[in-house]
Amino acid sequence: MKAVRCLVAPLAAAMVLTTGYGSVAVPAKRVTLTNPDSGRSVEASVGDSIEVRLTGYRDGVRVYTWDVPQPSDSAVLRRTAGGTTPSGGASAVFHVQRSGVARINVVRKCHPDPGHICPLIIVPWKATIGVK
Repeated sequence: MKAVRCLVAPLAAAMVLTTGYGSVAVPAKRVTLTNPDSGRSVEASVGDSIEVRLTGYRDGVRVYTWDVPQPSDSAVLRRTAGGTTPSGGASAVFHVQRSGVARINVVRKCHPDPGHICPLIIVPWKATIGVK
């Protein structure tokens, strides 16, 4: 009887591992999006993180700055961090909460030096996040 018990435990463990009845944790991933990723669509899973890092810049007598990125649906993407930098950059981190589709939206604006003007253009940046 002892020999049977010694064989049953390892066999049971092997069956759990090979038949899928055991659970294997899949690590969450972190996707980083930057200035050139505007218009991009990203597939994500619940538990993943989406980081947005946008860089502002100076063009002669104008500074182009970003607002803080916002989710279109906070039930799908919850912003856990966000802010702007003195140089006009902006960043945010979003935690993927549940299935659905949400967009991350942000706008770049122009700020002229005294005595100068900006073109009347506001540049949107967006990424679409599909969560399965």
